[in-house]
Amino acid sequence: MTEIDPRRTALVLIDLMERVVALPLAPYGGDEVVRTAGELARSFREAGAPVVVVRVERPGVAEQPPGSGLPAGVSEPGDIEVVKRSAGAFHGTDLDARLRERGVRTLVLGGVATNLGVESTARSAADHGYGLVFVEDAMSALTAEEHRASVTLDMPRLGTVVRAGELRVG
Repeated sequence: MTEIDPRRTALVLIDLMERVVALPLAPYGGDEVVRTAGELARSFREAGAPVVVVRVERPGVAEQPPGSGLPAGVSEPGDIEVVKRSAGAFHGTDLDARLRERGVRTLVLGGVATNLGVESTARSAADHGYGLVFVEDAMSALTAEEHRASVTLDMPRLGTVVRAGELRVG
């Protein structure tokens, strides 16, 4: 069991947008990832810990593509919403400042795609000095091989990889 301090930890969910979670993902389908992420978000909110939802917007277009919103259950009023325009959630955003003003020192990460947006955000978070916990079943990729490579090779070098049932908030 991995225990986290809700006063110093934030849940960060990457790119759980309708059009992204509708893609053929592996090893977990989009509905599974959204369900697991939603359960994590509820437990963080109940413990008084911040929930950050990150979504990507395409620059230079009049309107975003259909499905650019977040599925029900991912975000609630009071959550922190960050709009990014690159793979990671730190570059060109105020994410670091918003986390620091809340005293956050550890990030629990989930989202799509494991090896792209989640891993890019994690690498930058590590560079910013955050501790990292990765929830393996709250993320997925375009292939199971890409997901597996990230969670078995790269992410353990940056932080701790757990399953949602192994995480205790509070």
